[in-house]
This record gives sequence, C-alpha cells and structure tokens, in this order.
Amino acid sequence: MIVAERKPLDEIKGFVEGFGRVLVVGCGGCATVCLAGGETEVKIVGSALRIAARGEGRHQEVLEDCVTRQCEPEFVEAVLQRVDTDRVDAVLSLACGVGVNFLAERLGSVPVFPGLNTKFLGATAEPGVWVEMCAGCGNCVLHLTGGICPVARCSKSILNGPCGGSNNGKCEISPDVDCGWELIIERMKKLGTLERLVEITPPRDWSSSPHGGPRRVVREDLRQLAAESEEKSVTST
Repeated sequence: MIVAERKPLDEIKGFVEGFGRVLVVGCGGCATVCLAGGETEVKIVGSALRIAARGEGRHQEVLEDCVTRQCEPEFVEAVLQRVDTDRVDAVLSLACGVGVNFLAERLGSVPVFPGLNTKFLGATAEPGVWVEMCAGCGNCVLHLTGGICPVARCSKSILNGPCGGSNNGKCEISPDVDCGWELIIERMKKLGTLERLVEITPPRDWSSSPHGGPRRVVREDLRQLAAESEEKSVTST
C-alpha cells in the first residue's frame, strides 16, 4: 500500500485559512489503512480547523467527506458534484499524492491542498509501524532475490550483492537499519536458491524507472471493453 502521514496541523491551517468554505476529503484506500486519511482522521482535521478558526475570530465553514478511493473517476465524481453544489472554495485532500493530483486535474479553478505527506510503498510491520518494501521501479527483480527488494531495502539500491559497509547484518548508515542484502541472502538460504546469486544477468533496464516522466500502464483489452460498453449504452438510449 501507499504509506502516508498527516502534515502538521499548523501547515494544513496555513493552506486553507484564507478560504471561507473548505471541504476535507478522506480516502477509504491506503490512507485509511495507514491511519492517516480515513473517516476518523477527516473528523479530527475538520474539528481542528473549526477550533482554530473560532479561536482566531475567522469565519470558516469546514465540510467533511470520505470516498472509497480518490484515484478512480467513479468515486471522485461525488466529490466534484459536492464541490459544485456546496460552492466549496478549497479542498483539503487526506489522500496520497495521487489523490491530490487526480482531484486537482478535475476541479479547475478550485485549489486542492495536500493534507498528507506521501512516504513510500510499504507494509505493516507491527501496529503503528510501516516499512518501505517497494520502490515502484517498474522492472521487478524479486524472482532473483528471494522476494526481497534490493532497490528499496538496500540503502544504496545495490543490485549485485552486499557492499563492504554492512556489519552484523546492519547497514553502515545506521545500526537500526537492516542490510538489505543480508536479508536477501538469509532468505535464499532458507529457500535453497542461494546458487542463483552467482548467475550472470544482463544489465538492468532502467528505462522503466520514473526518471523519464510520468509512467503509464495501458490495457488495450480493458479500453476496448469500456468503449463497447459505452457504445451499447448510447445505442440503448
């Protein structure tokens, strides 16, 4: 999932304090799972903004909403309608950066502000602790490394084995950081696949990484189905 954490309330307040009517929108996806932007967090932020406005003698109406996902058109449509119906002056998105982008592209002259800092792609290590496990690099090598990502979990993103800076399974950058390659080697020992590390593999193709601009995945079969469905709908009406 995408892991995020809420921005400081003072920073959030600074974004929206000049607007008369603000809509705080949460996301029922990743932001809810990592306890940063679900219905509960929307209520907390909404209440904090109202209290701040009253304390400073400002008139500000704060509305609240939470949609299933802020990154899909069918769920965002309800937000667009509410912004128009309620004459909202600004939107505060408690979603990852994708949700902020997605809303901003569709809301025209209504500003959309980020209420969260998007951190990484990760998983829950224990209650209240999330750990990065994927860099979204676009060319997965987990079949070669026992299911543990060297790009995300090695501090230097080294692809061909541990460097000389690890000590007792820890990275030289901090005794609190596991050596990613130590994890890989121990995992592959358990799997009985350690010999795969001596196989020579071609140089990595980095063209699928994010350095060439926004990436896109296209499924032509799904596009065709959508087009056929729309055509049937038009025909039936």
